[in-house]
Amino acid sequence: MNKHHKAADVHPAGPYEVRPATHADLPGARSVMLDTFYREFGHGYRPQWHADVIDLAATYLDTPRHALFVAACGDEVVGTTAVRAQGPASPPHPAWLAQRYAGDRTAQLFRVYVRAEHRRRGLARELVGAAVRFIAETPGYEQIYLHTDTRVAGAEAFWRSVAVEVCDARDGDPGRNQTVHFEIPVPALAGALDRR
Repeated sequence: MNKHHKAADVHPAGPYEVRPATHADLPGARSVMLDTFYREFGHGYRPQWHADVIDLAATYLDTPRHALFVAACGDEVVGTTAVRAQGPASPPHPAWLAQRYAGDRTAQLFRVYVRAEHRRRGLARELVGAAVRFIAETPGYEQIYLHTDTRVAGAEAFWRSVAVEVCDARDGDPGRNQTVHFEIPVPALAGALDRR
């Protein structure tokens, strides 16, 4: 188990287990991420955006205040969510947004992916809940930021159910990312997702 997590972070969801990732989970987590880049987003692996996926252990398991959570069905990893101490980059995101979330006081949610055949079972909500609890228990975080590509089925509705919109950056070009930026309010850190 990652030294940054406690056993209490394990939350069952039906036949699934949502928990902090271990080294044994990394190949499965990487597979979920890469499949999402290629099959869902259609642009594949991009080093400038996805370098963390190559060395998940160094990025998430071995770096204090970072974390990776997985949803597993038996031995198969079917979903992921990650936390990093950083805000959005500009470009590609607006400069004012990057400035607002600059520094390591921002916890950014990354890689919130669930394989299509395992969706609609509450796994994304459980994964995000585990990440939010980790953030609430980790010193130094003051805000939670994330962004999503609204072309992914169900993504926008899900985030609107757990977060507050900060910026709708959609430009109407269906060939480009249709990004909406969100924040999960700090007062909600310790339990808002559990109450929904």
